[in-house]
Amino acid sequence: MSVAAAPADGWRMPAEWQPHERTWMAWPPAGYSLGDTDAEAASAHACWAAVANAIGRFEPVTMLASAADLDGARALLDPGVTVLEAPLDDAWMRDIGPTFVIGPDGRLAGVDWVFNGWGAQSWATWEKDALISARVCEAAGVPTVASPMINEGGGIHVNGEGTVLVTRTVQLGQGRNENWTAADVEAELRRTLGVDRVIWVERGLTRDYDRFGTRGHIDIVACFVNADTVLFHDQRNPEHPDFAVSAEVHRTLAAEGDLRLVPLPAPEVLRDDEGWVDYSYVNHLVVNGGVILCAFDDPGDERAAQILRDAYPGREVVLVDARPLFARGGGIHCITQQQPATTPESR
Repeated sequence: MSVAAAPADGWRMPAEWQPHERTWMAWPPAGYSLGDTDAEAASAHACWAAVANAIGRFEPVTMLASAADLDGARALLDPGVTVLEAPLDDAWMRDIGPTFVIGPDGRLAGVDWVFNGWGAQSWATWEKDALISARVCEAAGVPTVASPMINEGGGIHVNGEGTVLVTRTVQLGQGRNENWTAADVEAELRRTLGVDRVIWVERGLTRDYDRFGTRGHIDIVACFVNADTVLFHDQRNPEHPDFAVSAEVHRTLAAEGDLRLVPLPAPEVLRDDEGWVDYSYVNHLVVNGGVILCAFDDPGDERAAQILRDAYPGREVVLVDARPLFARGGGIHCITQQQPATTPESR
């Protein structure tokens, strides 16, 4: 079924804590995300499945998978998870999928950003992934809102009431929108997301600028939990380079003057085999009645869980070991994309 393009304006991106119809994900195909060994591939698939199955306790999940992976995905996923065939280069649905928005008439659409492998990075391929946003919109039965801006869903976080968080090294960084000004980016975010305030954070976490990083996604750094409260990654060990990053993020957000800031302490582990980690509890997913939280087998896991219970009253916090995700360049938020709920009359 083909779906027509949507009208050009009047769209608004709901906050993540608003009701969802479902969550979309993608199953890791053969490639760098799986690693070089069968054991590494099994670890990745088990982690993606654990996240999907945890979400499935709270809301429907649809998993896209390459034709060769359909049976393998279904073997690990709970029967309630819907699996659809789609060619894939990778599996970071937050970035390759649409950003769902609601129009003034209450109808849903999906913003189809230009995806180019996180700034045309040398290791990335994206010919198939660049088509996934339209594929998801088609499967969801909603129109697309085409955007000329190179962007990913992990590069934005909204409060649903007109404010969005972004980082300068993503929307204005290497390989993305290099001829655009900040005003150009803000105008496009206003058109597509319905925001009237853009808060620019200078940069993301240190590891995110290594190979396989996104060059600064905001969804590992800071996020809204209500209209005026922001959780931010708080690295408290001065040996870690993110100690300075956290301080800078705090200064930037505090300078806004009207935000309540809640530090979310980083895990105690500082390094892995590759160097400084970017393990972050900010990279969680809010679902209907719950929160799916990254865990790291770390003393900070339960502390973070309690902070999120306080931040999202009445929601159950479920921890899923996210170390296999972070080893591949992302977290739980990065592999998921929520589809907001709409009334039957508005569909």
